[in-house]
Amino acid sequence: MPITSQQRRLAALKYPAARSLSHPALRLSNLNNALLTALASSLLLLPAALPVRADSTVPVTSGPIVLDDVLVISDGQAETQPLPHAIASAPAVVESRSAEQIRDSVNLMTSAQSLKYLPSIEVRERYIGDRNGIVSTRTTGTVSSAQSLVYADDLLLSNLLGNSYSFPPRWGLVSPSEISRVDVMYGPFSALYPGNSMGGVVTLETRMPTRPEFHAAINTSQQDFKLYGTHENYNSGNVSLAGGNRNGPFSIWVSYDHLDAHGQPMSFATANLSGRAASASATQVSGAHQDTDQNGNQRLVFGGYAIDHSVQDQGKLKLGWDINEDITATYTLGLWADESHTSVDSYLKSSSGQTFYNGPVNIDGKAYTVSGLNPGSTEELHMLNALSIGSDTKGPFDWHAAYSNYNYLNEETRSASNYGQTQAGSRQVQDGTGWQTGELRGIWRPQPLFDQAHEVTFGYHVDDYLLRQDTYKVDDWKNGDGGPKTAASEGETRTQALYLQDVWKLAPRWTLTLGGRAEYWQAFDGFNLNTSTTPTQVHYPDQHRSNFSPKAALAFDITPALQTRFSYGRAVRYPTVTELFQQVTSGNQLVQNNPDLKPEDVQSYDWTTQYNWRQYQLRVSLFQENRHDALFSQTDTTVSPNLTQIENIDRARIRGVETALDAQDVGLPGLELSGSVTYAESEVQEDSQAPAAEGKDFPRIPRWRSRVSAVYHQNPQLTYALGYRYSSGAYSTLLNTDTNHDTYGGISHYSVFDIKASYKIDAHVTASAGIDNLSNEQYFVSHPYPQRTAFLGLNYDY
Repeated sequence: MPITSQQRRLAALKYPAARSLSHPALRLSNLNNALLTALASSLLLLPAALPVRADSTVPVTSGPIVLDDVLVISDGQAETQPLPHAIASAPAVVESRSAEQIRDSVNLMTSAQSLKYLPSIEVRERYIGDRNGIVSTRTTGTVSSAQSLVYADDLLLSNLLGNSYSFPPRWGLVSPSEISRVDVMYGPFSALYPGNSMGGVVTLETRMPTRPEFHAAINTSQQDFKLYGTHENYNSGNVSLAGGNRNGPFSIWVSYDHLDAHGQPMSFATANLSGRAASASATQVSGAHQDTDQNGNQRLVFGGYAIDHSVQDQGKLKLGWDINEDITATYTLGLWADESHTSVDSYLKSSSGQTFYNGPVNIDGKAYTVSGLNPGSTEELHMLNALSIGSDTKGPFDWHAAYSNYNYLNEETRSASNYGQTQAGSRQVQDGTGWQTGELRGIWRPQPLFDQAHEVTFGYHVDDYLLRQDTYKVDDWKNGDGGPKTAASEGETRTQALYLQDVWKLAPRWTLTLGGRAEYWQAFDGFNLNTSTTPTQVHYPDQHRSNFSPKAALAFDITPALQTRFSYGRAVRYPTVTELFQQVTSGNQLVQNNPDLKPEDVQSYDWTTQYNWRQYQLRVSLFQENRHDALFSQTDTTVSPNLTQIENIDRARIRGVETALDAQDVGLPGLELSGSVTYAESEVQEDSQAPAAEGKDFPRIPRWRSRVSAVYHQNPQLTYALGYRYSSGAYSTLLNTDTNHDTYGGISHYSVFDIKASYKIDAHVTASAGIDNLSNEQYFVSHPYPQRTAFLGLNYDY
């Protein structure tokens, strides 16, 4: 059962001096094969290398208790760590799921899947191992990567180099086996987070070991996919190893994760039905499929591409040191490596039986040009270093300092430009791209005055994002080096912030939270080279902005079981370095940068009422977000190459209601139920650049969403789970012209059931089997989502 906000509040009031073992672990990713092998081998030695602490076992009881310096809020199942300070002090809706709840309910192969049944949340993971897994919340869409934040403990996983499908959180830095809990805060109501929190903040909580631990897992999946002319089984497999121990003040955690994943076609080469007669030189082909596109036009589908086979390896080392009883330091080193090959599946055959990929064709006497059926490959090696140090005494004063550096050691993408006709293509390199962040934070808890308690949090934040990208034309897309440089993009952004937040206990039943965040943002050294434009080179002037974002919330405990809270927050989301400076030509698409973008300015409101009775918890939240100068990326598919332009929309509004229910022993002992229904109404209110969009729905925000998860513990060994996910269709264009949602290219509705069964063979070994998308629904987020997928898993935990 999720830990309720009432339980958190009561525990905090009842046990103000309780300490948390939630170490501010900072993590990393990506290894070459030699280092991965060394890490995997070394973790096998950990249980023998470090002795056991005699006091490492903590019993579990029902109700809030304090044991040594661990606060436990238990429902009779697994012990649960308290929320991290930044989340616990936020005057906002927070939803949590424990590792046990996630394991019981989700067919889990990646950390992104751990959010599957949280209210209003959708992760755009189009297939297992998808590196474009963007988080969508109740007010943000499925390609708005910079409008929400994802953390692993205190380490930022969000890739704020850009705001699109190409800049997902670095999910690979956290393996599913190390997650102890997932927390989601909805909206920009905490002064401790930047304006990118406008949609919400996701935190993957992990832990450092307190005793010898070893974990091993193997999981496999098979998807039976059928669409147009593609009918294939796509298999994926995952092996995960992790281990650690604690010896006095020192702790160590080593992990290795290997994922070999095959995805279905992500895109399809298409053309509207032609009325032009084919020329005599065009190749006569057959095999195309006909359907209706998202705009209601009849089209032909020539084949699928971007069929990804990805091999990802992650290695991580975490070291913890309790300098004294109050201060803990944590160092994390992570490496993440990816080797990806994207293939094509052309449906076209010439009269001689040869497969046709790109170029002019004759289909039933009509002229078409096939493009986009080009294979590609990517090699990535990323490294993250992070160090944090601080105290968490819950006494009069605590402090925290952290630094992280994420670096693209190697980032090379190759793509054919006219496959089937020539070996030529492009090679894009982003070596040296990356970011670094720093944080200094203090927490002051003065003695109560007139029975009014305060908790004041203040701090300084800095982040720096650097883009380096060069594109070359090569004669051999697979292996060619050198060649003329056809495009380049460079630039840097930096944000510095001072923040202050006071949680003020006005009276036993009233809590007032006041805060503010002052930010100073800079963009500099912007540069673009494109040999196909005039002028070919552009240097952009430096720019800077400063803003202040106030926050306020008032909470009232109507009764011990009924609470209500009104929250307000302003958020300023600055343009990312790629929105300002990066110009990309990829296949049949040109992404045009805009150095004159203004930051989007959001005013958010939330009124939440929550009622707890017996084993039930019901929450109702009314929310509204007013956006000014909203940043939106619009693609014009009527030109070739397709042109994507980033622009500011003057005013937009998103408002709605979110309901969530959590219950235990529903009808029979051992049955747990969690469910949510969200209604969101979005509108473009003013758009001076596209007045025809006014009054239309804001893109990619569905009207309805629902999530349901039912878990039944038949006995201590056997657990069954049934999940349900629903979403209505949405538009992907500002003018809402894509009215045919349930097709490739549309944002479709879906109604999907998932099942899972787990059996605990003994104290250490658990087997599981499940199916996602049981009814084999075909649904799309422009690209096709997975069809029916079967899972098998085996876990060993010591």
